[in-house]
Amino acid sequence: MDLGVRKISTFIEETSIEGGKPVERPITTIIVAAILRNPWAGQGFVENLRPEILRLAPKLGAVMTKRLVALMPAEKVEAYGKAAAVGINGEIEHGSALIHTLRFGNLFREAVNGTTYLSFTNTRIAPGGLFSVPMTHKSESGKRSHFITANFQVPDAPATDEVLIAIAASDGGRAHPRIADRFLDMAEMETTAP
Repeated sequence: MDLGVRKISTFIEETSIEGGKPVERPITTIIVAAILRNPWAGQGFVENLRPEILRLAPKLGAVMTKRLVALMPAEKVEAYGKAAAVGINGEIEHGSALIHTLRFGNLFREAVNGTTYLSFTNTRIAPGGLFSVPMTHKSESGKRSHFITANFQVPDAPATDEVLIAIAASDGGRAHPRIADRFLDMAEMETTAP
């Protein structure tokens, strides 16, 4: 099945020093980004996006997830996220349509044994724009050490009639986390409430 994918870019980042201090172990982040023709490009306002969602999202999710877990197996993944960016002639809804469906997200979540929702962003950018994929812990939603962001750029994407779809995973959180988890704040606020 033709997904209209022009290219897939993969980014691997390994952090060994942060803030001038070595980390206990290197933290690896992987991004897999697919650049494809916007299936709704040139059609004006499309009321029903569902046919293209059903055609593209499951296959795209499968291809991207397979590439990511080949580089970082499920047991190593601690944080994950997803993102979509349309080119300047696209609607943000077009990118959202391809990532905000269980037919896309569940493939990634299940492949890495995740239980929390996938953190996300959806936006519009020009070719070569800095793009961010927010991530959270794959099974502990309040674990602030894993509130992290992966950044990348694709020099020629997305073109005006393209969509850039990305998934990301990390085998750790921030290098030297020093803030409490959300649950501690909740417990403290509950004990001080009137």
